Amino acid sequence: MKAIAGELHDRLKLDHGVTPMAIDGYPTSQWVVADYSDVIVHIFHKDKRALYSLEDLWSDAPRLKLKL
Repeated sequence: MKAIAGELHDRLKLDHGVTPMAIDGYPTSQWVVADYSDVIVHIFHKDKRALYSLEDLWSDAPRLKLKL
């Protein structure tokens, strides 16, 4: 998880000049949250993902199409 969070940070910084407002949860947590202001990134260990089931929590939220 630390490697995934690190790569995300490096790519966004190098490719887009974007840095997070805050990162919480590592190195010991099984859930890392990175706040990029307009986007919040959650990186879960498999067991924590199943436990929190964020897709069910936010299933009624409107979906937005992103221009990539």
